Amino acid sequence: MTAYQALLAELAVPRLTGSAPAERVREVLKRELAARGFVAMEHRFVGRSPLYRWGRTLLAGVNLIAVRPQTRVATWLVAHYDSKGQPLSMAGRLGAAALAALGLVELLGLVVRGLLGPVHPGVSDALLGAAGACGVALLLGTSRATDRSAGAVDNGTGLVAALATVDALSPTAAVGVIFPDAEEYGLVGSRALLRERAHLLADTSVVNFDGIDDRGLTFALVHRRGPLTERLVAGLSARRARWLPVLVDGIMLGRAARESVTVMRGDWRTACAVHSPRDTAARLTLAGVAGVARAVAAALGRG
Repeated sequence: MTAYQALLAELAVPRLTGSAPAERVREVLKRELAARGFVAMEHRFVGRSPLYRWGRTLLAGVNLIAVRPQTRVATWLVAHYDSKGQPLSMAGRLGAAALAALGLVELLGLVVRGLLGPVHPGVSDALLGAAGACGVALLLGTSRATDRSAGAVDNGTGLVAALATVDALSPTAAVGVIFPDAEEYGLVGSRALLRERAHLLADTSVVNFDGIDDRGLTFALVHRRGPLTERLVAGLSARRARWLPVLVDGIMLGRAARESVTVMRGDWRTACAVHSPRDTAARLTLAGVAGVARAVAAALGRG
């Protein structure tokens, strides 16, 4: 087992925001950052999320912000450290969302037909409506967060990729590290950073790592384009995307940064594992992490 695999094994435990395991993982991350010469600061925050007790209770979390002494940060390496499980995997929820969208299209079609004349719904209308209702029911019934996923690919791999990128760079590289909390509750941690620490992001680049599987395609989700994002897309041989059906911290942090990109790697089998008990360290060799970290470090070194 390599040092990175051993680190992933420490990180890949169920770690809902605010839980004791999340606190232990945070201490592991502080240890790893200190070993690399960083001073890690805790940014404590509170916020609301409809995914946390339906927004009726404040959610408390802790972001980690790490810098090396006397270093002016030009690029932030970012990866959220919280995890969650859900009754349906990411793939299952994407399927449910597709059914809900199909039902919405059918409903709009019925409205348009009603405006043009008498409506006589048929069997296909009933089937499409039932599919839509099923999709909505699945989304509503499976939205609760649980501690039934170790979150290895999502996002233990992102944490390891950020640290491996640091290891591949010079100790004097102008990089800082941000490990946001509560991403899984709707970017609550990165929203707090934007609200309370936006000055840290001014005139910087953000490289956000969120789910780096061994298999599948590498995606560069470009939130704010710039020279670094262009070098990254080329160096990673990544499929560029302006939008994917995911919420990632790069979206929020990119509102204050000069440029921002989220790096992801995987395929449909990855989506079937994410947020499920199957997302374990045992299924990963970290080959994808190694390739991504090398490419990101090379892009940063050419800046």
